[in-house]
Amino acid sequence: MRKVKGILVLIFIMFAMAACQNGPSTSEQMYEHLEKAVELEENFEAQQEPMATLENQEKELYDQIIDLSAEEIEQIDQLSNDAIDLLNQRRDILESEKESIETAKEEFDNVLPLVEEIEEEKVKTAASDLVTAMDNRYTAYQSLYDAYSAALTLDEELYNMLKDEELKKEDLEAQIEKINESYDKIFEANDEFNEATKQYNQLKKDFYETAGLDVQYEAE
Repeated sequence: MRKVKGILVLIFIMFAMAACQNGPSTSEQMYEHLEKAVELEENFEAQQEPMATLENQEKELYDQIIDLSAEEIEQIDQLSNDAIDLLNQRRDILESEKESIETAKEEFDNVLPLVEEIEEEKVKTAASDLVTAMDNRYTAYQSLYDAYSAALTLDEELYNMLKDEELKKEDLEAQIEKINESYDKIFEANDEFNEATKQYNQLKKDFYETAGLDVQYEAE
């Protein structure tokens, strides 16, 4: 369903001469917070595969349900309950992802006072652009979270409707239309989040380069 991009892990190469300085520079302090934020998003990254697995399993159950006749209500009821169990697991993962993103954003926000301390104009501009990019990324994630959460609610409503022996065809079709629209919103929000992440990753590279920090690009 979703394929989201994570922020880059960048490794700062500290030269021996840096040890002779009186503490890390403002840019180096920013580096520490920026890369700590990456670490705090690791749980978000780790949840992508389990979420996809649950989505596929739930889709299989739904396909089984719609292949059954109205007379097989007991089996429909059981499969619908099984699908709701999987849906609740998806909801738990979604909340875990959100917590990871929010914790990382809190860590990132530690750079805000540091940006104000930067004296060199071009470095300060690069840092400010980076802050704006992260804010945009966080806003995009909130939209993705809201869209996915709304879709889960509609999915759960559908499974409960399917257990109703007196379910009307037009009501079912209307619910399915709502669900399809909700997943269109997810796809759109997902694309916006990935694009915001891509922009942030590039601006982080630009900031490190402008600030004169020597980093290695380990992985995306």
